[in-house]
Amino acid sequence: MSVNEESSQNGIRRRSWRDVDLRAVAPFAALALLLIIGAMVNPNFIGVNNLANVATRSAFIAIIAVGATFVISAGDLDLSVGAMVAFIASLMILFMNSGAIADPALMLAAAVAFAVAAGAACGLANGLITTVGRIEPFIATLGTMGIYRGLTTWLSQGGAITLREPQLQEMYRPAYFGSILGMPVPIVVILAVTAVAAFVLYRTRYGRHVVAVGSNSDVARYSGIAVNRVRTIAFVIQGLCVAVAVLLYVPRLGSTSATTGILWELQAITAVVVGGTALKGGAGRVWGTICGAFILELVGNIMLLSNFVSEYLIGAIQGAIIIIAMLVQRSLVRKS
Repeated sequence: MSVNEESSQNGIRRRSWRDVDLRAVAPFAALALLLIIGAMVNPNFIGVNNLANVATRSAFIAIIAVGATFVISAGDLDLSVGAMVAFIASLMILFMNSGAIADPALMLAAAVAFAVAAGAACGLANGLITTVGRIEPFIATLGTMGIYRGLTTWLSQGGAITLREPQLQEMYRPAYFGSILGMPVPIVVILAVTAVAAFVLYRTRYGRHVVAVGSNSDVARYSGIAVNRVRTIAFVIQGLCVAVAVLLYVPRLGSTSATTGILWELQAITAVVVGGTALKGGAGRVWGTICGAFILELVGNIMLLSNFVSEYLIGAIQGAIIIIAMLVQRSLVRKS
């Protein structure tokens, strides 16, 4: 090999290392570090059962955060997801309690379709209020958060709404407590939802339009992109992801109340930001979002298994994590 060829290969190698996106790698490095810390704190932490339990418990936030990745990548924000979970879960349980369909299997299938439709409708409402109504997404979804939470309180009369039919409860339990090829169903659902979302965001025209709108909506509009439609569909995707999370949540407890999903919007946004998605829009990392959701659950798990920090400070720790993640993102942007 000549000197010129060797220097050329070294140059290519140096450019490849220099081109690594640190914002994409950072979440997975943080996850690996947490696994090491957890193993040092408690030997049982690294066990398969504990890690599977952590991944299962993170399913709700992880799936909701996948939808939030689309909304945030498009330059918007949805603060209503926690209240939306309570509202859709209430509607779903009330529908199953109505006895409108005698056959339990058909009733369950209809309830699933009803929850998905309700999630899409809630997302569409958020999107239209934001785009057609030209209201800032922060204010629009803050308003719908109050609406969804208030409607849930009204439906439940300030109490809990419980699935009453034992046969439906028994048929529905495997949706959360079951397994597929030895893997818990919630983990399978996380992987399936994330794979579909990653394909849409990275491999389709709509995904490219989401990133373009989030980067600069004016330039995207001048390029012929239907900006309002792209943003509205992102909110619909968010609603659909909330509905999928509800489909896992209802069989877990069999009931819901007005307090269901409180602060889930904070956790979902934190997972998205920790995963490397820019809060200002223009860049979305779906697999990083899942990594961020796991990180949040791992932090809580480590706190429970250790005596270093009180478990009652989990909310405070999560708030600190999103601030630290934003500071890290800003420093990495400056270095790039």
